[in-house]
Amino acid sequence: MPDYHDDLRLAQVLADAADSATMERFKALDLKVETKPDMTPVSEADKAAEELIRSSLQRARPRDAVLGEEFGSEGSGPRRWVIDPIDGTKNYVRGVPVWATLIALMERGEGGDRPVVGMVSAPALGRRWWAAEGLGAYTGRNLSSASRISVSKVNTLSDASFGYASLGGWEERGKLDSFLDLTRACWRTRGYGDFWPYMMVAEGAIDLCAEPELSLWDMAANAVIVQEAGGRFTGLDGRPGPHSGDAAASNGLLHDELLKHLQ
Repeated sequence: MPDYHDDLRLAQVLADAADSATMERFKALDLKVETKPDMTPVSEADKAAEELIRSSLQRARPRDAVLGEEFGSEGSGPRRWVIDPIDGTKNYVRGVPVWATLIALMERGEGGDRPVVGMVSAPALGRRWWAAEGLGAYTGRNLSSASRISVSKVNTLSDASFGYASLGGWEERGKLDSFLDLTRACWRTRGYGDFWPYMMVAEGAIDLCAEPELSLWDMAANAVIVQEAGGRFTGLDGRPGPHSGDAAASNGLLHDELLKHLQ
């Protein structure tokens, strides 16, 4: 099995740089925010963080490809870094601390590209999570000061805590009734949104989550962390990994029931 320790160390360095850039402008009164063609916001901090990560990767991994939310795809080859400089930009621009930089390394194999390293850094929350294939999932301040995390053992929906982002996407997909049926079947539901519910699934704080419309950079890092914590990460179609344009994550014990409600 490949050794991803060096890639994890690099991901930590990349996250440190991004955290400095994003925290410097968080809650800044003169923060510049634009609207992208898809009508979602992008701030100067999104662009600065991605530029920092890209320039660092160019020096440290010049042969690797890069895909980022703000500046697209660059390079080719069997290894590709996938970046979301600020997952939760709408929170960021309003001063809500629930946002994170997502960094993943994907590697090409017989079954296609799969995420093998994931780093999620949420500096305004003071939290960071990471994982690498075969090495487990962790949370902590850095690689030397970390705790291993694992998913919950809840095995019935009536005892389960379910996290989601919003109702609008489910309504647009014509699945609002199915989504509401799922929430009624669960013990507790909360709209945490963005990266956070996936990290809480990975550390066993909640048991399942799902979103109806996502891009690869929203999911790649989350997928490997959930999987290395012992959970399952698929599309709503049941396809493993972050390639379906939507996501379902769970402790594994509840995954089939989750998909049954939302497919």
